[in-house]
Amino acid sequence: MGRAGKQAEGSAKTREVKLCTVWSAEGRAADGTPMRDKGSVTYSAAIESAAQRDVDEQPSAFAARVEREATRRGFERAGRQAVLGDGAPWIWNMADEYFPDAVQIVDRFHAKQHLSDVGKAIYGPTSELAGQWRRQRCDELDEGRLDALLQALRTHTATHDEARKCVDYVERNRDRMRYPEFLAHGLCTSTGVVEAGCKVAIGTRLKRAGMHWTVRGANAIIALRCAKLSGRFEDFWERRSAAAAAG
Repeated sequence: MGRAGKQAEGSAKTREVKLCTVWSAEGRAADGTPMRDKGSVTYSAAIESAAQRDVDEQPSAFAARVEREATRRGFERAGRQAVLGDGAPWIWNMADEYFPDAVQIVDRFHAKQHLSDVGKAIYGPTSELAGQWRRQRCDELDEGRLDALLQALRTHTATHDEARKCVDYVERNRDRMRYPEFLAHGLCTSTGVVEAGCKVAIGTRLKRAGMHWTVRGANAIIALRCAKLSGRFEDFWERRSAAAAAG
């Protein structure tokens, strides 16, 4: 999200918006894959920190936000619970602490992007061999053949750092990449709903040409966008009116 000008060293003055998305997926597509249920998606987001140390007694601002949204939606009553993320360790640390019964799943398309990057590093960004290599590795990922996937990656770790990093990524998240098992249990394996939320709740409103925001102003608009898209816009204003009347 843009802010006016640049830092002294030339980097852009930007802030990262963190978005929590909750949805249900009892429906199924024609091929049997889970589909989000219409009207089930809610959002909560802000420019705030997710950083938290072991010695901190209070949760980070974003962890508290996620917990509030999950409580509001009755997440703890769900028969099946899942937390999806891109593989960042802080996401799993948060899930371990606040949602210990949830299945943790790495977004399948983030994992495939890592494989694509390795293929390009090995064979070149425009090489057909890179595409062939990527497709083979993605098939192994989709089919749960992670041993074969890791073996293929390790062939290139001595000469390509991207392959070594990808091996570490897969090994660290292996239990979160059991995609055939997850699909068999009706669990989503993609964070597409979250990615869409980033666009509709944040990008289309706050990242237009020429826009610059203060953190406070951006967070105010983000709160309104999330309330509207989550079907809570009227409730938001009713609470504000009630608070104003009481004050």
